[in-house]
Amino acid sequence: MAAHVPISQHLGGKRSAWRALASHYRKVREMHLRRFFADDPLRGQRMAAEGAGIYLDYSKNRVTDQTIKLLIQLAAESGLQARIDGMFRGEKINITENQPALHVALRVPRGTSVFVNGENVVPRVHAVLDKMTQFTNRVRNGEWKGHTGKRLRNVVNIGIGSCALGPVMAYEALKAYSDRTMTFRFVTNIDGSDFVESVRDLDPSETLFIVCSKSFTTLETMTNAHSARAWLLAGLGGDNKSIAQHFVAISTNAGEVARFGIDTANMFTVLDWVSGRFSTVSAIGLSTMLAIGADKFREMLDGFHQMDMHFLATPFERNIPVLMGLLTVWYVNLFGVQTIAVLPYEQYLNRFPAYLQQLTMESNGKHVTLIGTEVTQLTSPVYWGEPGTNGQHSFCQLIHQGTGLVPCDFIAFGKSLNPMGRHHDMLLANAFAQAEGLAFGKSAELVRSEGAPDWLVPHRVCDGNRPSNTILAERLSPQTLGKIVALYEHSVFTQGVIWNINSFDQWGVQLGEDLAQRIIPELESDGEPALEHDSSTNALIRRYRVLRETA
Repeated sequence: MAAHVPISQHLGGKRSAWRALASHYRKVREMHLRRFFADDPLRGQRMAAEGAGIYLDYSKNRVTDQTIKLLIQLAAESGLQARIDGMFRGEKINITENQPALHVALRVPRGTSVFVNGENVVPRVHAVLDKMTQFTNRVRNGEWKGHTGKRLRNVVNIGIGSCALGPVMAYEALKAYSDRTMTFRFVTNIDGSDFVESVRDLDPSETLFIVCSKSFTTLETMTNAHSARAWLLAGLGGDNKSIAQHFVAISTNAGEVARFGIDTANMFTVLDWVSGRFSTVSAIGLSTMLAIGADKFREMLDGFHQMDMHFLATPFERNIPVLMGLLTVWYVNLFGVQTIAVLPYEQYLNRFPAYLQQLTMESNGKHVTLIGTEVTQLTSPVYWGEPGTNGQHSFCQLIHQGTGLVPCDFIAFGKSLNPMGRHHDMLLANAFAQAEGLAFGKSAELVRSEGAPDWLVPHRVCDGNRPSNTILAERLSPQTLGKIVALYEHSVFTQGVIWNINSFDQWGVQLGEDLAQRIIPELESDGEPALEHDSSTNALIRRYRVLRETA
């Protein structure tokens, strides 16, 4: 594999904007944000964009007006607008799977037309939503009952990857809007402890399982689903008829669903032209709809759609997802940045960074271009984070004074969902202070003026010049969550277009799954298996077999 280096060291590309950016980078890379703001008193107001009710302050980035101009030139030379238009038209931009990437069709209003292979798919989208709505209403109002006639009060979502990260994130984000008479759990890990702890205090007669697997053959999901089936039958006297009243499926494989014992009338279809990590508001969002109700779910859809329209129609210089995507390219390919921190100053978004890890890194963690040639520059950075102010007492030390450059996204809201005295003012003060401190730091002169002895001065200096975005909205609501998720979806797509990679496949995920299927029978065989792995894997398998049998 070719070495991946910053574009500032490797021009290699055909696009003149790369060369112009590299030249420009060499001129501005040492310039400090203190100077940028001193030279332009209106920079904070001017370097901002607003759309669909989301405000982006990008003034604390190490960029000039010329930087933004060159990044937009790069977007134009990369054919970004044509790729955006192609995605919204349903063109097969997911070339390795010969599919559209049409997640935007999941959130268009009824009566809109979006065509795939000559078919308007919007009626199919709304048929699934209507079926989800009918089921949700029956469960929430108590009409749908369990095998013993009891109301179903517990919902356990079984899935992994996109079938878990999206539902968990959305449930946690919108918990303030959820039905608190119901309990929601999410089983994701194949580790049996996850399942055991998730159902430990639940009554089988009041529990509904949602099994999310497009193929209904996913190893982790189906292993947990069969354990759930056994648990339910053990609690309900072994009556197989109970399965149909306590299990529903999110899948496309009706045969496997029926073999499991689930009535296919209770199967909710995932449309095959939506990549999993972009499917939060597809049938995979059934647990979210059950938690917040169909009306709130449709408000979330509206938020997605508003950001979709902003992305589609807004000029790049004011287009929030485009600007964020281009800034990521600037740091990754010019500064050699390898990680980005996402810091929501909102406790309900505690699972948002984990959700973004899949959205970003599964999408753009690629090493070949659309035509199959080696990528010769860095692609996706590592995304990570934690809600504020927790992160300030954990990893923010590294961001302020560490040797690496870690751009940050701060996400904050003007109003709290739980107003308590001064809490929200202090929360937002910390968010703004972190961005200010990262940008401007603390000079040696200021440290000395505070009376620090000379030997201590270097330890207390913060160089600043650490870039960040601040994303600000009025309040975290279903609609706002939709806008923010769509914002990051489109930022990821923008990055993928610039890097000329396919953001919608995930072949690397398949490799580990295939190897696991080979190793499972070797772990479980009664006799000593004939092992043909490398010496390390062979030794680990043999040691595990000994440990497993040790009393």
